[in-house]
Amino acid sequence: MQIGIDSFVETPLGSNRAPGELGAERVHQLLEEIELADRVGIDVYGIGEHHREEYIASSPAVLLAAAAARTQNIRLTSAVTVLSSDDPVRVFQDFATLDLISNGRAEIIVGRGSFIESYPLFGYDTRHYDELFSEKLDLLLHLRDETRVEWEGKHRPSLTGQGVWPRPLQPKLPIPPRRRRNASLLRPRRHARPAVDGGHHRRRTHRFRPLVDLYREAGKRAGHSPSHST
Repeated sequence: MQIGIDSFVETPLGSNRAPGELGAERVHQLLEEIELADRVGIDVYGIGEHHREEYIASSPAVLLAAAAARTQNIRLTSAVTVLSSDDPVRVFQDFATLDLISNGRAEIIVGRGSFIESYPLFGYDTRHYDELFSEKLDLLLHLRDETRVEWEGKHRPSLTGQGVWPRPLQPKLPIPPRRRRNASLLRPRRHARPAVDGGHHRRRTHRFRPLVDLYREAGKRAGHSPSHST
């Protein structure tokens, strides 16, 4: 079992101080928090992507890279990367670079996002909410598993064998999707992949047991060993 911390890196609203000044102070506090978590033996620290005034974590990989240079053991992950409104090539490159800086401690948790402000911000239609995620996750996994990728999709230009660099230190960069609905939990298990349950900050722990059972049963029906996950 691993113990971790997730943060959206909230910043106070309503202050008379300049936004940049508040942001710089909060980033400094965040890096001190991650350093402390590393020293006391916390296993994982995750930063969730948001594009809202009350958070400064619009680019988790940048913040995690700063933390990587100041820590030794703690694994560093996006608590969620909103893959549907991002480019999988850039996401892979950012986290591969983080993996090199951290000496193999990077992970990417991908999801659709609990807020939708990133969709119009980057020019995506929320009517394609699920379709965007499925297609971009497929590409991201190809990028993780192959150096030169041939891939064709609907919402992003095709790749025709281009090399994607740099490559991470870890042989296979961990990319579990963050689940917000039961269907999202079943999809990764059918492909022998881990999943992360999210969006339930106030849910009592005993309510997660049915989700674990659902995930395991989906894997069993697909012919996977309970211990097999990538």
